[in-house]
Amino acid sequence: MSHSPPAAPSPSPWRRPMFARPADEQHRTATMLELFFDLCFVTAVAQAASAFEHELAQGRIGHGVLGYAMVFFAIWWAWMNFTWFASAYDTDDVPYRLLTLVQIVGALVLAAGASEALQHEDFTVITWGYVIMRLAMVTQWLRAARSDPERRRTCLRYAVGIFVVQVGWVVRLALPDDIGVATFAVLVVAEIAVPVVAERSATTSWHPHHIAERYGLFTLIVLGESITAATGAVHAALDSDAALGDLATLVIGGILTVFALWWLYFAKSVHHRLTSLRAALLWGYGHYLVFASAAAVGAGLAVNVALATGHGHLSDRAAAATYTVPVALFVALVWLLHHYAGGLPRGADALHPLAVVAVLAATFAPSPILVTGILTALLIAATLVLATRNAAQTASPEGDARGAAQTPGS
Repeated sequence: MSHSPPAAPSPSPWRRPMFARPADEQHRTATMLELFFDLCFVTAVAQAASAFEHELAQGRIGHGVLGYAMVFFAIWWAWMNFTWFASAYDTDDVPYRLLTLVQIVGALVLAAGASEALQHEDFTVITWGYVIMRLAMVTQWLRAARSDPERRRTCLRYAVGIFVVQVGWVVRLALPDDIGVATFAVLVVAEIAVPVVAERSATTSWHPHHIAERYGLFTLIVLGESITAATGAVHAALDSDAALGDLATLVIGGILTVFALWWLYFAKSVHHRLTSLRAALLWGYGHYLVFASAAAVGAGLAVNVALATGHGHLSDRAAAATYTVPVALFVALVWLLHHYAGGLPRGADALHPLAVVAVLAATFAPSPILVTGILTALLIAATLVLATRNAAQTASPEGDARGAAQTPGS
């Protein structure tokens, strides 16, 4: 994979050539603009999770899950495209910052329409917010095409592909509601196909460490949003004269679970594995469910807090499932992503699937939230024991001999 050499930056911040940044650039980290972008973007995550919680609490589980999946696709895909483009072409000049501001505005418009889209299937506002973000990306790709002749065809394919699909999203608003899900699915496939087709010409020079850090930071923010949502639910319950003792198992179980999910995600560094387009696409696309399940954990915990205080329309088992299912999904997805990235210790391949089954079985336990927290904490303890044992075996003379025997040419 070839990369353009880094160009000397212009002394003027007003406009710099948008040359491809090298994939091996030293000390590449997330910028303050990217962090600000994430903090604004998580507003849309919070609104989607809040609307999802409302649907679950009203007993409209199927409708809520479908709407949440559709709304979250818009959030995840727009964030992901900004992140990968920034990794390849961030110039941090005035046009780049202003176009990022346009995307932030689009994210806030999307957030404003999340509730209507999820609860009433009215995608008008959310569609326009999404299109605003995506058209800003078209402009960015055109800038890159002008400055990077080696990848001009790739950049133009991105620009044309994104623009055509945005026309499709706008046209979808005028189509009958009874084919809304089908047209949404078609356009999702079209969106996902754009990078696959565009990158065939020449691969963009994304930075593995930068990408891994960006995904990790957004996961951290989404998990934090889950804690915020759950805290709001507990506060509302206490304001309605609920006793703290009645909520103690929910609070302890929720804190244990989210802390364990954080620990699991950051247990292994993966940036050194993101060296091919296939690995990058697997990591990037797999995070749709990682982000969505992380946000859904907070919604599920809020549903159970409401049920404990006499609100909601779900049975005990159904309410428990709104929490255990997203937790199990998060654990499963992190395991799969780390498994394919080669970042799990020996033995962990068996632990994580067992933990997923155990968490799902906790749905039928007397205190499902607390049991889920204990199970995820036990998973962390077990992985630490395995990692310690494997490290000891590697450091032993037998482990050194095995390593030497496996070294080519030894």
